[in-house]
Amino acid sequence: MNDPQDQKNKPTDRQASEHEDLNVLMLRRREELENLKMAGINPYPYDYDRTDFSRDIVESFKDDAPQLTVSVAGRILSIRRMGKASFCHIQDSRGKIQLYLKKEALGQMYDAFKLMDIGDVIGMKGYVFRTKMGEVSIHSQELTLLAKSLRPLPIVKEKIDEHGNKVVYDPFSDKELRYRQRYVDLIVNHDVREVFVKRAKIISTMRRFFDERGYLEVETPVLQPLYGGASARPFKSHHNALDIDLYLRIADELYLKRLIVGGYDGVYEISKDFRNEGMDRAHNPEFTMLEIYVALKDYRWMMELTEQMIYDVAMAVNGTPVVTLGGNEINFTPPWKRITMFGAIQEFTGKNLRGKPEAELRSIAKELHIDIGPSLGSGAIIDEIFGQKAEPYLIQPTFITDYPLEMSPLAKKHRSEPGLVERFEGIVNGHEICNAFSELNDPLDQRSRFEEQMKLGARGDEEAQVLDEDYLRALEYGMPPTAGLGIGIDRLTMLLTNKDSIRDVIFFPQMKPEK
Repeated sequence: MNDPQDQKNKPTDRQASEHEDLNVLMLRRREELENLKMAGINPYPYDYDRTDFSRDIVESFKDDAPQLTVSVAGRILSIRRMGKASFCHIQDSRGKIQLYLKKEALGQMYDAFKLMDIGDVIGMKGYVFRTKMGEVSIHSQELTLLAKSLRPLPIVKEKIDEHGNKVVYDPFSDKELRYRQRYVDLIVNHDVREVFVKRAKIISTMRRFFDERGYLEVETPVLQPLYGGASARPFKSHHNALDIDLYLRIADELYLKRLIVGGYDGVYEISKDFRNEGMDRAHNPEFTMLEIYVALKDYRWMMELTEQMIYDVAMAVNGTPVVTLGGNEINFTPPWKRITMFGAIQEFTGKNLRGKPEAELRSIAKELHIDIGPSLGSGAIIDEIFGQKAEPYLIQPTFITDYPLEMSPLAKKHRSEPGLVERFEGIVNGHEICNAFSELNDPLDQRSRFEEQMKLGARGDEEAQVLDEDYLRALEYGMPPTAGLGIGIDRLTMLLTNKDSIRDVIFFPQMKPEK
């Protein structure tokens, strides 16, 4: 009897044909590789002296200037062969440029060029000129093969239509394939490179913002004996030499606040954190966070610092504080809107949840068609209601403030509102991008909060926080009033590059194993 799963995994006739075609092309390239070696050409040399880049050459060329000799290197994107002359385009890290090759100038290497393909990396030395068609090009005087490509690239074709618009044919657009083979994605989709250039600029701008204010960049452990600083499930590992279990950090918070206890005025860390949770457009199990803690400040001060920092980042990356996302024009100019968590829930549901016991909160959640598991306490229920009925509708940058105490075991009690803590989250385009507190520095209160979290864990809440005795000991030595902030670099990059999936802003996102 045939197994239905075997039938499901069996390739279609079309897939089998495409696979066969690919094998033929790869075989031909290997034959070309051997012919190049037989001709005495090293297909994988050790280095090349490149002195110029495509975009700089094109932008600086002047027809009446003296003849300019250049040396470029890049990947072949197209080839037009015409007997004893050929044209090709190469792409380097800054753009594309056309090369003109003639047999009389290149001799044996022109014959070798017949064994080169789209995808091969070459170096070219020659002089710059403008063709009869008006394109700035390089007339080749010396050709060097730098890397023979043994796999064919997806051919992406571009054409300018009669209205001056760029039309793309046969794009490399399969999302899963692009994420798995980011190296191919970067080659054929040049705009993807720009996303990651902007990501790097976001991080460097944030680093400069904090350095200029005198805060110290530090490093804290990735492998931790206890996970803490957030409500999340950890990844677990084992250290053989010590024979102990360790956890990949879910946050940096508790170690950074130990450094505030030690006497630093302000510390920050840009780090990889790990949470053993589901994956969707806004979540990847490995992600990048910035966390900063500043002594003698509170969450109100941190709101102003945060909105100014993100404004500066937007200006550095895009030259404007305004971005367009999904048809919405979002403006990061300070000041941002501020509204309490209970106020936001009431605005979008008409329900006032303040002071309601757990049983009534469950009843309200059911009325709002929100499924609540038996292990969740009052704080988690309120968080679910906010997350489903309010957060998705907060498009413009908004600070949601003053959370229920049971939701925030590391935040200081509100100075004037019983039952609340001094906490804010920054919400933009329906997603949280940052979280901040006036940090809890009372060691006895902190112990009590940890104990309440342990009770939730005993009820089955896998994201409940654990009691950390060493952190409590640090607080017992005295931590000054402190403001803390955590901001997701990946989500901020999504906002500033107009991407709707976190996988579009992570070079190598987590994927299911290939079959």
